[in-house]
Amino acid sequence: MKFRERFMSGEAHFEEIFDLTDEWNFSDEECTLREYLGLTAEEEDVWISESDEALESLMEKERAEGEGI
Repeated sequence: MKFRERFMSGEAHFEEIFDLTDEWNFSDEECTLREYLGLTAEEEDVWISESDEALESLMEKERAEGEGI
């Protein structure tokens, strides 16, 4: 299960993304970081163009909407 799936289900805290990014950086994975983490294109764009905090806010909003909150 990728980071995004675990985060959306409440199984992972956002801070895990930083450890996984480091893991990907030192791996031989041939996929992109976005694919490795399971992020959407929109999430990747927010992360790159804005900030870690903006990505976290977006993902929390998506999670809340998925829960019907």
